[in-house]
Amino acid sequence: MNAKAPKGTRHVVVIGAGVVGLSTAWFLQERGIGVTVVERDHVGAGASHGNAGWIVPGRAEPLNEPSALTEGLKGLVAPHGPLRVSPRCGPATLLFLARFARHCTPGRRDRARRGLLGLNAASTAAYDRLIAGGLDVPVIDAPIVAAFSSPGRIGHLPPGDDLAALPLGEARSLAPQLGPRVRAAVHIRDARYVEPALLVRGLAKAVVDRGGTIHTGRTVTRVRPGAGVDTDDGTIDGDAVVIATGAALSTLAKEHGVRVPVAAGRGYSFTVRLSRPAPGPLYLPEQRLACTPVPGGLRIAGVMEFARPGARADRHRFDRIGRNAASMLSGADWSDRTDEWAGDRPLTPDGLPLVGPTRTPGVWVAGGHGMWGVTQGAATGALLADHLATGVAPDALRPLDPRR
Repeated sequence: MNAKAPKGTRHVVVIGAGVVGLSTAWFLQERGIGVTVVERDHVGAGASHGNAGWIVPGRAEPLNEPSALTEGLKGLVAPHGPLRVSPRCGPATLLFLARFARHCTPGRRDRARRGLLGLNAASTAAYDRLIAGGLDVPVIDAPIVAAFSSPGRIGHLPPGDDLAALPLGEARSLAPQLGPRVRAAVHIRDARYVEPALLVRGLAKAVVDRGGTIHTGRTVTRVRPGAGVDTDDGTIDGDAVVIATGAALSTLAKEHGVRVPVAAGRGYSFTVRLSRPAPGPLYLPEQRLACTPVPGGLRIAGVMEFARPGARADRHRFDRIGRNAASMLSGADWSDRTDEWAGDRPLTPDGLPLVGPTRTPGVWVAGGHGMWGVTQGAATGALLADHLATGVAPDALRPLDPRR
């Protein structure tokens, strides 16, 4: 996967101002390379905003689990589950799901897991570098309490060295929001969390403070082979371009030989007020819901939905998520939802992100992280910046080759 860096690379255009794009810009600056970031909306407008904000490298699993096939079939007829597939989702989405299904075998799932090991292992150190470099955003170390309706349900959580037994009494002390239906719990160690909106704003400020430029409200219409971009408001030139546009990555990248498609899996999240603060994050594996403390409340994130492109968000999904969360948690005002979000998560059919050079010299991509954009975003930026600056691919990026 070695790719010769553009000779004399002094300035890079990064398309996309989410966690991945801004992290890439920050680490390029660490390498002494100037950056211009172009964003069609505003900073953090995409999946970065609706993310639960967890930094849990030990839990960053590929989505192509064998069980995903069963859940997908259920999702065709059961609108209340954590995975929903609309019968009218469109031919492109159906084709993507067919490719995804072919990767939902134990062998291909295990290959994807191995492919993510290096990226996940680099996650903690990448955030430590951001913090040491002056990122003014709280990154909080806090184990996650995972709650279940019975001890037999603990199997819903994949095993791992980051799990620790947690007596129910201790769990209720650590997480007073656990409701009476909770009958078992475990600790997920080696976990951090951050408020995603603060993270992207903090990264954007740091990039600008260090001499970078961020253009918002500008749509890139084409990435030119000469390492420049055409936008709806003129051209922007650079020595290299990084496409980090989330679920829209394929629109610009396919012209440059990226054949692995990136599809949009819609996620939902909202915030509710709490009668008492939550000391740390909570996970409801049976309901597939991640719950993160925010000032005055709890942010609930989850669900994966495949719908027709451009279809409106299903307002009933917020109600269903609230009911599912309320079945396990107490002390929240479920009638008072704020910061409701529905947006597209960038998915690949084989469960691996696309990080590295394309077939066009000077054009690179970084995306397809699914639900793990915050966990893997900083590491992606650090590793891609190293690759671009030196022309030598870090071992962690070899399985993520966009040309595969």
